[in-house]
Amino acid sequence: QVQLVESGGGSVQAGGSLSLSCAASGYTYSRYCMAWFRQAPGKEREGVAVIRSDGFTTYADSVKGRFTIYQDNAKNTLYLQMNSLKPEDTAMYYCATDLFCRRPWHWVQFYNYWGQGTQVTVSS
Repeated sequence: QVQLVESGGGSVQAGGSLSLSCAASGYTYSRYCMAWFRQAPGKEREGVAVIRSDGFTTYADSVKGRFTIYQDNAKNTLYLQMNSLKPEDTAMYYCATDLFCRRPWHWVQFYNYWGQGTQVTVSS
């Protein structure tokens, strides 16, 4: 059974940084996509960034140049480094896995497995 467990959320002032982690277990697929999504109160869940098993990455326009998605295959862990945080980045952040790397990457319904989420709060 695939399990994803996020950690690293918290509160930070605008301009600050946070790093999120997502520990994955229970699968040994050689090809997959892993992504970070976020959902703010009253808003739809939106894709933040995705990384393919070969390391190819794509970012939402709203986070380009500020966020970096990367993975440590030896540790089966996905990361999201968030710099220059803004109040509008405040949301619950989720990691998710699409075992088929379908397009468009940000469609929520393509993701087979989800973590429980970790809260990120950015104050002005």
